Amino acid sequence: MHIVDGALSSPVVIGGTLLAVGGIALGLRKLPMEKIPAAGVLSATFFVASLVHVPIGPSSVHLIMNGLAGLVLGWAAFPALFVGLLLQAVFFGFGGLTVLGVNTLNIALPAVIVHFVCRAGVRSVSPMAAAIWGGIGGGLAIALTTGAVAIALALSGEEFLPAAKLVFFAHIPVMAIEALLTAAAVYLARRVKPELFGVLDAPGGMS
Repeated sequence: MHIVDGALSSPVVIGGTLLAVGGIALGLRKLPMEKIPAAGVLSATFFVASLVHVPIGPSSVHLIMNGLAGLVLGWAAFPALFVGLLLQAVFFGFGGLTVLGVNTLNIALPAVIVHFVCRAGVRSVSPMAAAIWGGIGGGLAIALTTGAVAIALALSGEEFLPAAKLVFFAHIPVMAIEALLTAAAVYLARRVKPELFGVLDAPGGMS
């Protein structure tokens, strides 16, 4: 789901970059020391999951796992995902440097939205209920990301409207896969490390 260099208009690139910088700054302020290892692991998870991708027009189809990053990190998903995107752009040429801000915004902002929408459910008493909310978050994050990519393309010119529609519909299978993977990850984490989601003691305590 990386938008490549040259695909977007200058106002979209500049606006996306400014918003991404703000998100990264806020994320760094809200990243506690105890969650830095988790941020590193989730950044690596995103990096590896999105290495295998299928190009579609000015974007691509691949796993992202930004829903899980958002559920665990909240606003700190911005710097974590930015690092993964930066390394991919530098070492593999995925996306590009001029659109790095837009790509970061498109992937990290949905993660933050999922955090606020689903965090109460993920902290619920039952690990199974938490997994269901995790699945909802995983699928929702992809839906929001594809919507953000489509909007960025559409704002850059009417000629990108067909590509914007294609990006959304091509990611419907990815939404289902990410929902299942995120649900499984949340279920496992709630069983073995519930403090990742602010749950003080498994299975019943909550922060």
